[in-house]
Amino acid sequence: MLCPKLAPHLTPMPAQRPVVRLSAALLLAWGLGSCAPSPTSTADTTANSNAPTSSPEAAGSEPELQVVTTFLPITQFTKAVAGDRAEVTQLLPTNIGPHDYQATPDDAQKLATADVLVENGLEMEEFLEGLIDNAGNADLKVVDSSEGIATIRTEDIEGHSHDHAHEGEEKAEGHDHGEFNPHIWLDPKRAMQQVENIRDGLIAADPEGKPVYTANAAAYLDQLKALDAEFNRQLQPFQGKTFVTLHDFAPYFADSYRLQAEFLVDIPEENASPEDVKRVINAARESNLKTLLTEPQAVGNPFSALAQDLNVQVSDFDPMETGGPNSTEPEYYLTTMRQNLKNLAAAFGQ
Repeated sequence: MLCPKLAPHLTPMPAQRPVVRLSAALLLAWGLGSCAPSPTSTADTTANSNAPTSSPEAAGSEPELQVVTTFLPITQFTKAVAGDRAEVTQLLPTNIGPHDYQATPDDAQKLATADVLVENGLEMEEFLEGLIDNAGNADLKVVDSSEGIATIRTEDIEGHSHDHAHEGEEKAEGHDHGEFNPHIWLDPKRAMQQVENIRDGLIAADPEGKPVYTANAAAYLDQLKALDAEFNRQLQPFQGKTFVTLHDFAPYFADSYRLQAEFLVDIPEENASPEDVKRVINAARESNLKTLLTEPQAVGNPFSALAQDLNVQVSDFDPMETGGPNSTEPEYYLTTMRQNLKNLAAAFGQ
């Protein structure tokens, strides 16, 4: 059961731990040298009746609100709610994910002139550490889209290796996601709650825009509900089965649809150990998987050698941490998730 939605806190997020970089030597050792497949999903830019609307008073004038978002899913959700009422600017380039990003002085300037900052929360955006203070914007309102959402503790994820070093290795500091897994946006049910939190945050910052934000959020929530129904219907036959991804972005998704998610490494930049490889091989064989699911953001093709050993294919489950030119649009989330559903069903042999 999901926790009830709470009103979003409008306060800066706490400091976070650094991300560990991937060792090139170990990449070679584990056969990560071949090229990864390009993303299969693209944004559907066709207009539809659920497109965001603008307020009459905002038509033909400057947007009422200046909003900065962090990375793709947060931008997609915020644009869906804001419509033309607010100008939404993403802090990260679309081709750089939050695991890799380092804040710049320009980022502080963007926050210095913004009215609202919308973040995923759950320690995903470690690049925000100190950035909000450096911006010196006392009026900046920070909307944490994860507020009130049922979370999964990192240490509770089955098969994880967060709390111990592999034999013969020293544990690397800051190599996990933090206390809670942050990938809530990949569960459409939790994504609905994020949209509601963003809606409430924008209304708090711009009360006069409430009718616009409420209508836009309702239209996008209807699309997310339809998406969730598709996932429920198509994945129902596979309840209890395990699928394999590159890093641990799928626990919320798996929880929502009564699946099990196994992963090779905690974060994309981390090294795979012999224990990790053995765990993934066992999971793939037990579920008779036809496909291992890497991600478009991966360096090389981490599953190429394993796929050959298991005589299976390699496909994508796109966590949308990076994307192409159209990836900031709300429709991109819906299109990409439907492609993820297709690839996941194929992994189970459908």
